[in-house]
Order: sequence, then structure tokens, then C-alpha cells
Amino acid sequence: MEKKRLKLGTRGSALALKQASMTEAALAEKFPDLEVERVVIKTTGDIRTDVALKDVSTVCDIVDKGVFIKELEVALLKGEIDFAVHSLKDVPTVLESAFELVCMLPRASRADVLVTKQGQCLKTLRKGARVATSSVRRERQLLHLRPDLEIVDIRGNVPTRLEKLAVDEDLDAIMLAEAGLVRLGYDFENLMVENVQLSVDVLDTEVFLPAAGQGAVAMEVRQGDEEVSSILRAISCEPTTRQVVAEREFLRLLDAGCHTPVGVSSRFVGEELEMKGIVFAEGELAHTAPKEASVSGPLDQPLVVGQELFKKLK
Repeated sequence: MEKKRLKLGTRGSALALKQASMTEAALAEKFPDLEVERVVIKTTGDIRTDVALKDVSTVCDIVDKGVFIKELEVALLKGEIDFAVHSLKDVPTVLESAFELVCMLPRASRADVLVTKQGQCLKTLRKGARVATSSVRRERQLLHLRPDLEIVDIRGNVPTRLEKLAVDEDLDAIMLAEAGLVRLGYDFENLMVENVQLSVDVLDTEVFLPAAGQGAVAMEVRQGDEEVSSILRAISCEPTTRQVVAEREFLRLLDAGCHTPVGVSSRFVGEELEMKGIVFAEGELAHTAPKEASVSGPLDQPLVVGQELFKKLK
């Protein structure tokens, strides 16, 4: 390693800053002499909280999930940062040719959670309960399992969403990623927000399938920046990389973007990589039952396993 100083770009939410800290700690352990400067950048997705998340890209003319990474990529191109730290599920399935992903931190839980009041879980929520989420994937899976629920939109970071649940008497539950709650240090056994006791129902990833890359933290660099890439690869987690390569290949072949209702789960079983996918129809066919499939294959061939899942669900 020749480079002695790197500029890390990140969003400013509590979770994004925690993920930046995780990255800085991993680099400090591997390269004690490396100086990392943190640059906080506000993205379109952070600014346009007045619009439902599924509509932000249309309103702001940003492709796929770029609403949470566009400004970070601009900073990369300008040389204002050397690499960007992302929640992988916020990163478009296909990057522009100027960029590449070169590092994945060890993955946290992939599971979604239902946060409720009064000790409820998905099965015991009252009929017609109001559940808030900004994700069409979560919305469609919730309605698939509980057609009686009323789904409403919600925006804001994790603490903001928890506060909305606690103070809004008309809101019964919200959906979040377990990884975010864990990384922010929330106590699932004693989750008190605004003096209201909340309960966390962790959903089975084989029943309620997560987003591709959920729970993973990724580093994006300028294409061809080998000096920075080599440093970041030194802290990359190979098992996590294999899983997310398979999941993102599946999404790429589906031509699935930010608002396509698709869930995908992968796990290692012995020397095999097992994958399960669920795909919901859109438009006029939105009322039809989803397609579901499972496959397995060699763990050292994640692209092939992702391709096999696509073929089975076509």
C-alpha cells in the first residue's frame, strides 16, 4: 500500500454514518498508518422526503436506485472522494461504466422486521391494521401473506420511522431491515421510543424474502482506480461477495430495478449456495399470484446459481 490518505464518502443518516465507522475500523485494523477522511454528502433521496420513495426517481429523473447514490457518484467523478460507502440494496443492479463495486463488509442479518405496538406480530395484527413501508417488495409480500392489511407510505431514517410509529395512534406497525436496527444498537427486548414500548417481529427469510444485497455494506470506486481498489479489497468479505453476486445477477437478468417487487434469499449449506426467489407481477397482472422458485449450486459459482434461479422463474 502506497496511498496514505483516503477520502470516504457517505450519506449523513445515523445508519450511513455507522456503516462509515465500520468501514473506517476495518481499514484501521488492516492498515494502521492509513488516514481516512470522512466526507458527508446529502443525496436526492435524503432531500426529497416530500415524495414517496417509489416516485423519487421519476420526479428527479434518476435511474433505478440512484436516488441514494447519485451525488456520491458525482463526488467520485470529481475526485472529491476516493470511494463511497453504500447499503448495497440502495445500489443500482447495473452500475454506470465509470464505477465499480470492489469491497463488501461481512454481511449482517438479511431479515426484514415488523415493528409493532402492544407485542403484536405479523400473525396477530388486527384485521385491517395499518402498516407503513416505502418498499413495494415489502408491500406486496405483506399483502400476499395478509391481504386484509392497509399499507401506507412512510419516509425518513430509522429513528424517524420509529418515532412516527410511537406517536401515530392510527399506525399499527412499520417495516424495517433487522440489520439497520442491530447496527444502530437498538435493544429488541426493550425498545422504548417516545415512552412507548415497541415490539420487533423478525420475519423468516425463507418466508418473507429480503431485497438483493440486504444487510450488506459495499464500497464503490472509480473504474480503474487500482490503488484505492487494492486497499479496499484487502478488507472485503468473500462469503458476502459470493452471496450478493448471485443475488444481483438474478436481479440483472430479471431487469429488476428499485421498485420491482422481487425478493431473493441466499445461504450456504455445506458446499452449496442455495437461493430462493419470489417475483410479483406489475401493472394489469398485479393481482395474480407471484412466481416462486428455489435452486442450489456450487458456492464458488455464484453467477451460475443466480442465472439458474432466473431460468427457473422466467
